[in-house]
Amino acid sequence: MPTPTNNLAAVLTAAFIITTAAPFAGAETHHVVGGDRGWDVDSNIASWSAGRIFRVGDKIWFAYSVAHGNVVELERKEEYKACDVSRFIREYRDGIDIVALNGEGIRYFASSRAERCKKGLKLQVHVEAQQQKAETTGVGSRDDMSEGDGESAAVPPSPSTSSTPFAISYVTLSLLLAGLAFTYWIS
Repeated sequence: MPTPTNNLAAVLTAAFIITTAAPFAGAETHHVVGGDRGWDVDSNIASWSAGRIFRVGDKIWFAYSVAHGNVVELERKEEYKACDVSRFIREYRDGIDIVALNGEGIRYFASSRAERCKKGLKLQVHVEAQQQKAETTGVGSRDDMSEGDGESAAVPPSPSTSSTPFAISYVTLSLLLAGLAFTYWIS
């Protein structure tokens, strides 16, 4: 039976693989909620999420011990602020849950246990529209550079279509095998 440590290691390995391969595939961003500690009271979710940009197409990963409660999604800001988790719109119960951010707007997540929610185990996600890439220059536009955390990064030119499928599958497969080997090595 997998332990919470093995589950967290698997989530972090998968997140590493996905975020490492994302520049090659032009894929969305995967956010592991709480970083290395995962969805836990000790991880300081508010600090983790501060300044983080969530966009349509991104995914958020919840890694947690089900012994400490599940994750619920709430509909209203008032319920979120009050940690009223009695009327949730969705409950996540697996210990490793991936939530797709498919539309713009604000989503509210909290621990299914009100006392843990009141200790800070809750997350408000403001989902923004997808970022527009510069057309032909290969670099971010002036607007792209002014957003976010002050760092600017060049947008890589699109790879040729003849090499893209092979490069993506080879890189992804290599990273997946390395991640699986690492996961089994630490358990």
